[in-house]
Amino acid sequence: MNPVILIPVFISARRHAEVGQVTSTYDHTTSLSSQGELPRCLDSLRKVRGLGHIVILVAAEPSIENQAASKARSIAEYFSDLSITVVGAPELALIRQRMEQLGVPVRNEIGLSGYGAVRNLGLLVANMLDFDAAVFLDDDSVVEDEAFLEKAMYGLGKLTRRGVPILAKTGYYLNEEGSFLSNKPTKWYDHFWQQGKAFNAWITKAMAGPRLSRSNHVCGGCLALHKEAFRRVSFDPWVARGEDLDYMLDLRMYGSDIWFDNQWVMRHLPPATPREGLRFRQDIFRWLYEYRKIEYARTQIDLLQIKPQSLQPYPGPFLESNITKRIRRTALLRSIGRPDGRGYRQAAKSATGEAAKYAETHCSKYFEFQFKWPAIMSRFENDVIMQGILVQSSNQEQQRMEQMRHDAGSISPGETTEIRLNLGAGE
Repeated sequence: MNPVILIPVFISARRHAEVGQVTSTYDHTTSLSSQGELPRCLDSLRKVRGLGHIVILVAAEPSIENQAASKARSIAEYFSDLSITVVGAPELALIRQRMEQLGVPVRNEIGLSGYGAVRNLGLLVANMLDFDAAVFLDDDSVVEDEAFLEKAMYGLGKLTRRGVPILAKTGYYLNEEGSFLSNKPTKWYDHFWQQGKAFNAWITKAMAGPRLSRSNHVCGGCLALHKEAFRRVSFDPWVARGEDLDYMLDLRMYGSDIWFDNQWVMRHLPPATPREGLRFRQDIFRWLYEYRKIEYARTQIDLLQIKPQSLQPYPGPFLESNITKRIRRTALLRSIGRPDGRGYRQAAKSATGEAAKYAETHCSKYFEFQFKWPAIMSRFENDVIMQGILVQSSNQEQQRMEQMRHDAGSISPGETTEIRLNLGAGE
C-alpha cells in the first residue's frame, strides 16, 4: 500500500490558549515561541521502514496563522531527509479556491480550526495526492518501532475469515511509564466519572485477545484508514474533542467498524494540562453532543443504531441518558477536591446550559455534511492540478524563507506569498 502520515499541529500565540469556540479549544497547543513536540515526533520517524510522505496540518488562530505555517516549515527544514509537505493557511486558501471552482458547497467543515475539520482536511489532501491509506499521528507521539508503518498496514484492506473488510484500525499508546493502562488514579470525586477504570477494563481484555479485534476505542494518534473508509466517511467537525472515538461511532452508523491491533503501538508523551476544568468543560460538550447525536441518528432509517450496551465497558456508560446528572455531580465534586475549583464550577453550569443547547442545535449537522462527503472526495480524487499547486506553494514558501534568512528584517514574519489558481473555466 501507499500510506501517507498526517500530523495535526495546534499553535497558539500564547503559551496557554484561552477558551475559545467549542470546536477550536484544544487540549494543548504549542506557542509560537517554543519548538514544541513536533521535532521529537519527526525525529522518531527517521527510523521507520518504508516511510513515505508526511503531511503536517497547521492549525492556529487567524491572527498568527501565516506565522504558524512558517514556524512548521522551519521545523520541517531540519528534516530534509524526510518527504514533508506543510499545509497551513496559504495552502488552505488554495484548496478553497479549488473548491469554489468545482462548485463544492463546503467551508468550515474542512479546514484548520477544530479537531474534526483538521482531520477532514488531512483526508482531503491524502485523496488529492492519491494515497491508498492515511495514518494519523499526534505531534506529541514518539515512534519507537522501525516496523511501525508495516504494522499500521497489517490487515488493512483485507477481509476477515467471515468476509468482513478491515478498512480502519487503531493501535494503542504507551505512557511515560511504559504502560498501556490509564494511570489516572480513581479518587472519591470521580465516583460518577470512572473513565480511566472503564478504559482499563476494555483494553486489558483486548490486549489478551487476537491481534485484530473489533474496537470500542480509538487512539487518534495511532489511527490508520484505508481509502475506502476515508473516501466514504468523514470526521465530525462539530464534536468538541474525542473526534477519533466519534469516528468509530460514525463508521458503525454507516455500516463499517474500527479494528484494534494489539501489536501496533507508539509512545504518547503529552505536555501537562494546566487547566483541568477547561478540559472537563470540553468533555461535557463532547459527551452531551455524542448522546444527542446518537439519539438523532435513531430517527434516520438509513443509519445503523448505536446502543450503549454494545459499547461496554467503555464508552457505553458515557452515552446513556443519565449523562447530564453524572456530569454535574462530577464537576461539583471535583470543584471541591481538585485545584481548578473555579473551572469545574463553571463546567457544571454548562451541563444544563450552553453545552446542552450546543448539543441540541448541532446534533443533526454532521449527517447533512456526511451526505455530501463521498461526492466531495470523488471530485478531488487524484487531483493533478492541486498536486502541482501544493508543490508550488511549498517551493515558493521555501524560497521566501531562504530570502528572509538572507535579508533578515526586510520581510515581516507574518507575511506570506500569495498564490492564486489560474485555471481554465473547464477545469
